[in-house]
Amino acid sequence: MLLTIDVGNSNIALGLYRGRGENARLIRDWRMRTDPRLTADEMALTMRGLLGPYADDVTGISALSTVPAVLRELRVMLDRYYPAIPKIIVQPGVRTGVPLLVDNPKEVGGDRLVNTLAAHHLHNTACVVVDFGTSTNVDAISAKGEFLGGAFAPGIDISVDALASRAAALRKVELVRPRSVIGKNTVECLQSGILYGFAGQVDGLVRRITRELAGTSGEPVTVIATGGLAPLVVGESETITEHVPHLTLLGLRLVFERNTVERNTSAGRRPRP
Repeated sequence: MLLTIDVGNSNIALGLYRGRGENARLIRDWRMRTDPRLTADEMALTMRGLLGPYADDVTGISALSTVPAVLRELRVMLDRYYPAIPKIIVQPGVRTGVPLLVDNPKEVGGDRLVNTLAAHHLHNTACVVVDFGTSTNVDAISAKGEFLGGAFAPGIDISVDALASRAAALRKVELVRPRSVIGKNTVECLQSGILYGFAGQVDGLVRRITRELAGTSGEPVTVIATGGLAPLVVGESETITEHVPHLTLLGLRLVFERNTVERNTSAGRRPRP
């Protein structure tokens, strides 16, 4: 089975796939908090505990990290605890099949790369991927699967924390839909501003990006939401057409299969099932 590891600034997402290609199925997934002080040994122990009965069934690993300190420990952990297992870490030089039509391709994070690959795998249209994480990333993908760039905005958690820390009379609240857009108390006012404010921000960015994409291709545009905080906004957005919670894990699986197939083919061997 293939273990996929997505290390983000706030959380680490793990996914376990059985099978390859069209027969692959995500059978379990987990989330753990990202700690930049995490050591390779701590990471291995925690992951093995989460995997439980599946820990000895891992036959391949595909991973990425947007946190440099954790990336270093991730490499050590994989070499130390999984030395004989085929593994891929998404970084410059790894084949993804995604053309990067940006000024500096090395600046593009691995999460944006694999999201592009997964979105193009799922749809034959131009796409916009909205990734709700520590930052809100809105990325544009051509109908040919080319990464065209995008926009960054402060994430929901960052904005809520900043508001609570800078406004003496305000505090962090549960992020749920209030009774109405017009809040009747402080909590509802905060909930309304956060929920509908971010939905409006995303819709505004997506509409501008889709106009540019439609203007260059003349084709429909699919808008995909992903990321841990996506469920908060998806139901209120007017532009998001699909919610794919495990888009990044899917992209990691596709990168692993692309690279292992190429390796086996170049060596004259058939890929293992």
